[in-house]
Amino acid sequence: MDIVEYTGDGTTDFRKNPAVREKTGYWKACYFIIGNEFCERLAYYGMSTNLVNYLETRLNLGNAKAATQVSLWSGTCYLTPLLGALVADAWFGRYWTIAGFSILYALGMALLTLSASLRGLKPTCDNNGACSASLGRTFAFFVPLYLVALGTGGIKPCVSSFGGDQFDDTHEVEKVKKAAFFNWFYFAINVGALIASSVLVWVQMNVGWDWGFGIPAIAMMIAVVSFFAGTRLYRYQTPGGSPFTRICQVIVASFKKSGVQVPEDKSLLYEISDGKSDIVGSRMLNHTDGLSFFDKAAVQTETDRASQNRWRLCTVTQVEELKAIIRILPIWATGIVFSAVYSQMSTMYVLQGNTMDPHIGKFKIPSASLSTFDTISVIIWVPLYSKFIVPFARKYTGHKEGFTQLQRMGIGLVISIFAMLAAGILEVVRLDMVRKNNYYDVEYLPMSILWQIPQYLLIGCAEVFTFVGQLEFYYAEAPDAMRSLCSALNLTTVSLGNYLSSFLVTIVTAISTRNGQLGWIPDNLNRGHLDYFYWVLTALSAVNFVVYLFIAKRYTCTSKTAIAKAG
Repeated sequence: MDIVEYTGDGTTDFRKNPAVREKTGYWKACYFIIGNEFCERLAYYGMSTNLVNYLETRLNLGNAKAATQVSLWSGTCYLTPLLGALVADAWFGRYWTIAGFSILYALGMALLTLSASLRGLKPTCDNNGACSASLGRTFAFFVPLYLVALGTGGIKPCVSSFGGDQFDDTHEVEKVKKAAFFNWFYFAINVGALIASSVLVWVQMNVGWDWGFGIPAIAMMIAVVSFFAGTRLYRYQTPGGSPFTRICQVIVASFKKSGVQVPEDKSLLYEISDGKSDIVGSRMLNHTDGLSFFDKAAVQTETDRASQNRWRLCTVTQVEELKAIIRILPIWATGIVFSAVYSQMSTMYVLQGNTMDPHIGKFKIPSASLSTFDTISVIIWVPLYSKFIVPFARKYTGHKEGFTQLQRMGIGLVISIFAMLAAGILEVVRLDMVRKNNYYDVEYLPMSILWQIPQYLLIGCAEVFTFVGQLEFYYAEAPDAMRSLCSALNLTTVSLGNYLSSFLVTIVTAISTRNGQLGWIPDNLNRGHLDYFYWVLTALSAVNFVVYLFIAKRYTCTSKTAIAKAG
């Protein structure tokens, strides 16, 4: 296999060889990457969307334990990307990391299917449909389940960055088209999720769990085939060594030299002399102002000149890598609140929907199925954004992509506030109906569950701006050899957003149930005040947006100021 690799200065031989450029990368390679992501997301959501029902009805864990296990597993899926990012950036590169973890993922899905299909492994059920599983059978299910969590950890932080690698930042046409790739990449995710949450959930509930898990397993195998099919078309970036080690070296060296004075002339700071970065796969980074304490790591003393120990002396590029990560962190932190709002789709939105009339004629809509409208919203907004919003915005902003990445993310934060307002207003109307008609103990209010659609559509619209903007932002602002790590950091906001939501529910419940009160979120929501919880999230989102504006206005894009010209 011929691999087109980055050289030490961040250039690639495809940039120097037009014939190679024509044969590799760009959209011809991205079709395989997007195909891989579509099948992988179909597999993931096809297995995870209805997982709580399998644990409850087949493994007989009960509501609380089943929900807890799903939360623990989901949290693991968004933490293992840190491991995948380390493996990709430090040792194997994004291609081999995606390839290897995809195979583990497919193996986990296959074993999961067997655990729900084979007589000796699947739970036993009596004639009344009551099921149970021995410790061994439970173990046979959870081992492949967590193998899937490990597999997804190698794909999540790498595949979007690997797609971005197929576009040359020095080529004007390719650089502009990169933004379109991230839009269609997210579009593929949501098409996969839509099929999974509708078709595959129906298969699981009406045909059987063997087919319900088997189809996602087949989809994951297709994902592996799709990825390998594009091998000769990909552009590859060589891993640059452990980013965690380089970060620690700068911190340690800075503290060791805490008493050393940084020279006024920053050209005196240490950098290798041949004009090329010694971090494999990374371009050289110019010195930037700010966070000057870490510049001490690049100050040469007499001892450093003799040994050049990286735990005492670091290059300017290495120092700037750490600065870039530190500058990203405030923007990263504002994504946690957005993820907390996003997580309401699988919690409070569902609980709210459970109290409303789910019938359309003879057809009954499960409240959890309304998340389909979030996916539909994304599928509609992605092409609208690319085809109409970007050209329209370009006329007024003058920016070739319509909005900057920071502007795009900010717009999404504003839309998420309106999503919470929509949910809160609906709850106020719902509770007003309860009070006026004494509907406190009815199973369903005479209010259609379809009134929830606007809040789902708004969340989907917010996703297209914020989540896709984050994909672009972290790819553009991450140092070359730390892109997988930054993608993994982005994913941790989803995990932390879920934790923040759980924390808020715990605090709100503890405060609102004092002195024997039912609280804002009792078992019977008709007697509670879920609207108050929505107002808390609305206020928190508004404050978060103000903080974001303060941070974003002072943020200087590393991609524009700190990257030295290659060659």
